[in-house]
Amino acid sequence: MTRTMVGAAIVVMLAAPAVGRVQKDPAYQTAPAAKPADARAPAGRAGNGATLYKKVGCYQCHANEGQGGLAGPRIGPSPVPYARFLQYIRNPTGDMPPYTARVLTNQDVADIYAFLEARPRPPAVDTIPQLAP
Repeated sequence: MTRTMVGAAIVVMLAAPAVGRVQKDPAYQTAPAAKPADARAPAGRAGNGATLYKKVGCYQCHANEGQGGLAGPRIGPSPVPYARFLQYIRNPTGDMPPYTARVLTNQDVADIYAFLEARPRPPAVDTIPQLAP
């Protein structure tokens, strides 16, 4: 093998685990239709959440509406249950940096969660004329 081929093989081997990690992480599974009472988010302010979402850089990985991007999965408009959302923000298992209570208070997290819940759901595919068969 040439030096270039070895370098390319190493890059592929190092990147492969990261590709599937986000999709397999249970933190990014869709939330159930009905949330248990203990998983409900505290009252949040979606307007403040939108500001915080941009201020702390969530949009850089998860895109402007939480729909997901190249570096981060979809986190809205139906985020995971609040308890899991808060736990993951504080102690992420992937490439996301941890956001301690010094960076984002529990109220800040509740505001971001309210912002994500308030995102409009995309229209059903069969209602979009350009995509009709």
